Amino acid sequence: MCGIVGYLGKREAFPILIAGLKRLEYRGYDSAGVALLSSGKDLRVYKEKGKVANLEQLVAGRDLSGTIGIAHTRWATHGEPSEVNAHPHLSQSGRLALVHNGIIENYSALRESLREKGFTFRSSTDTEVLVQLIEYIQQKYSTDLPSAVRISLNKIVGAYAIAVIDREEPDMIVAARKSSPLVVGIGEDNKEFFIASDASPIADYTSQMVYLDDGEIVTIRRGKPIQVINLNNETIDPKIEQVEMDFGKMQKGDFPHFMLKEIFDQPDCIEDCMRGRLLTSKKRIVLSALQLHHKELVEAKRITIISCGTSWHAGLIGKQLLESYCRIPVNVEYASEFRYSNPVIGKGDVVIAISQSGETADTLAAIQLAKEKGAYIFGIVNAVGSSIARAASMGTYIHVGPEIGVASTKAFTGQVTVLTLLSLAIGRERGTIDPETYQQIVTELANIPDKIRKVLKSNEHIEEISKMFTYAKNFIYLGRGYNYPVALEGALKLKEISYIHAEGYPAAEMKHGPIALIDADMPVVCIATDKTLYPKTVSNIQEIKARHGHIIAIVPEGDVTIHKIADDVIEVPETLTCLTPLLSTIPLQLLAYHIAVRKDLNVDQPRNLAKSVTVE
Repeated sequence: MCGIVGYLGKREAFPILIAGLKRLEYRGYDSAGVALLSSGKDLRVYKEKGKVANLEQLVAGRDLSGTIGIAHTRWATHGEPSEVNAHPHLSQSGRLALVHNGIIENYSALRESLREKGFTFRSSTDTEVLVQLIEYIQQKYSTDLPSAVRISLNKIVGAYAIAVIDREEPDMIVAARKSSPLVVGIGEDNKEFFIASDASPIADYTSQMVYLDDGEIVTIRRGKPIQVINLNNETIDPKIEQVEMDFGKMQKGDFPHFMLKEIFDQPDCIEDCMRGRLLTSKKRIVLSALQLHHKELVEAKRITIISCGTSWHAGLIGKQLLESYCRIPVNVEYASEFRYSNPVIGKGDVVIAISQSGETADTLAAIQLAKEKGAYIFGIVNAVGSSIARAASMGTYIHVGPEIGVASTKAFTGQVTVLTLLSLAIGRERGTIDPETYQQIVTELANIPDKIRKVLKSNEHIEEISKMFTYAKNFIYLGRGYNYPVALEGALKLKEISYIHAEGYPAAEMKHGPIALIDADMPVVCIATDKTLYPKTVSNIQEIKARHGHIIAIVPEGDVTIHKIADDVIEVPETLTCLTPLLSTIPLQLLAYHIAVRKDLNVDQPRNLAKSVTVE
């Protein structure tokens, strides 16, 4: 949520900042702004409601000079999307400009206190309170910017990633983080520096990165090494990491939307995810996490999976895999509920935290709680160097590359793939999966990318089916076994990008209430790719047909029975039951995509959503 970019160096800042905002726009697109500072102490702020393109139009012909600047693209929390609520925010005197990602929980009390001291507020944001507080501390204690920021942050309750510039100190940026990500890029010989919410906007310019930890404040000065302190004013030795990114995966290529490209990326992404882990020649799975932390994983008495949204759906599939092949009891919890539920968890428990961004605020807080109770934390994330990756005791990257479309696609299948590998590897070590089954699944896993490629050939057929549902108001998705979470995920994809109300249910539960909704105007997506539960699903489909529901069925290749009942049929290749989610989910992603496109909606940036949820 919200994207921050900063630059200090020898080049003109604006082109770097605006390009960075475009890379980060998936994090929020309610408004955008930039603050530029020249050596003559001229501080200029430009901001506009809407997308980064609107900001570019606003500044055309304006003075954009300056070799230091900060910029922001917003996902609104406090205060509606507007020009006045957009960042950067100025202090009362106009001396300071600040950008912020996060939520300041005690902003209301701080605002009243500052009002009593004569400060006035232009916006309805919590962020403006912080920039005013920093200026007040500067005035009261006659202190420099780094000290004023540190003192102010000690008065703040909440989450933040911030960057501040001061027209009276025009060769400096001060930045800090707590529960919201922030990375500093270091140029050659400390001649230029970059700040961003993640590495993607700045990796074009440097591969030397410092990921700030919670409670750390960095001071950047032209031509000098960065200085990092904590909230107690203790010096921190910054750890510089080498970060490389594949920018080809951040381009749409010939696709009209990132989402469609990322759907079609999935065969290659899953191959990348399994590379070096699935040894087909030896029919073995090798995970470094299991080798390094064998005892904690193999001897776990219980596993709890914590995640949110799409990652939670992947966790539900993971539960079935882990319980089936490892014989370890598994709970799947929403991270936002887990952290407030006083969970019974402790030493000997493994907590698997799943997050595409690796920055999900609720999941990070749940990890901290689990750590305090003595649990072992295993992270499954996509973003290298992210907060969850660093907070976990050990983990596995899914390696599917940057996912720009807000509605997750390839990250979901990547998460399911890693959970499958992990379940098989632990099960083999525990002796809870028989060798024949193990070999069979390992062999079939290697075939999944090609089978997904085959499913993707149905794209035009699915696009044709989507034409019927442009004006649909509701959908029901039904699945059983491993495909019940796929039904939940399919419904979520449709809600996210087409704004059609959709619900996923276990197919057998339809008779316990949802069947009352079935009529000729109700499209029902039925996932019938699980051979073991196929006859049961056919019975559910017949019950829907008897009530005139419109049936879209996902069936195994060559199916005859459901073809005779359903209104629309999409075939996928046959595979093992435990691997069906990796194929069944592809048609549902394409169906949601094409319905949203036909409704002329912004598929990559759906309203009210942000890619990385870094606030509660």
